[in-house]
Amino acid sequence: MADFAGKRGLVLGVANKRSIAWAIAKRLADGGAQLAFTYQGERIEAGVRELCGTVDSPLVTVCDVRSDDDIERVVAEAGEIFGGELDLLVHSVAFAAAEDLEGRFTDTPRDRFWMALDVSAYSLVAAARAAEPLMEAAGGGSILTMTYLGGERAVPHYNVMGVAKAALDSSVQYLAWDLGAKNIRVNAVSAGPVRTLAARSIAGFPTMEAIVEERAPLRRHISADDVGAAAAYLLSDDARNVTGTTLYVDSGYHAMGM
Repeated sequence: MADFAGKRGLVLGVANKRSIAWAIAKRLADGGAQLAFTYQGERIEAGVRELCGTVDSPLVTVCDVRSDDDIERVVAEAGEIFGGELDLLVHSVAFAAAEDLEGRFTDTPRDRFWMALDVSAYSLVAAARAAEPLMEAAGGGSILTMTYLGGERAVPHYNVMGVAKAALDSSVQYLAWDLGAKNIRVNAVSAGPVRTLAARSIAGFPTMEAIVEERAPLRRHISADDVGAAAAYLLSDDARNVTGTTLYVDSGYHAMGM
């Protein structure tokens, strides 16, 4: 297990114990990291606070990632708790309207198109910008986001979220260039289908799982823990020369032509 003793991190996107963000956070905490968390909305607040209490988090706060002011507030609060420094940032945030994950991508209305890109892609840019001075003060840092193959290829029903992931993938590369001079790394994990709360909103998700099991080289599903292990590597000092990279955790499905 990677050593995160003395590391301080901010995790965006925990919704419940099945969240990929929580699997990553558990890996970091088990390795000795001290973590702050955000949640989105009162509906999940109690559950997230209970989870974060199990890793003795010093900060659990609400965050609207569509607001630059709110992102800056959250990062500033984490900075105050962590002595003006930050080593790790986990961005596991994405959203599209449920009706846009059915039917045709062509029918996506303009307002919901921009909402999906704002929440799912631009929020990484805003969070990285806010975290930059704290990571620079720490001598460097590591930023990780979650993507999916639907940003590279058309996946039925993934629709506008695939377009948002394509924007996210490109953002990872441009952020890696901008922040690399300050020893800040930016990477992504592209996970196969994992049974999370968000995944259940995608029409045909069981079919996606079945196809991966049938056609992936390893012929098996992946779990949130598998993603957590890969994320921990990218966030760790073992990956100190890895940036601008997407690591696939999908039993090899991305390598197949059909």
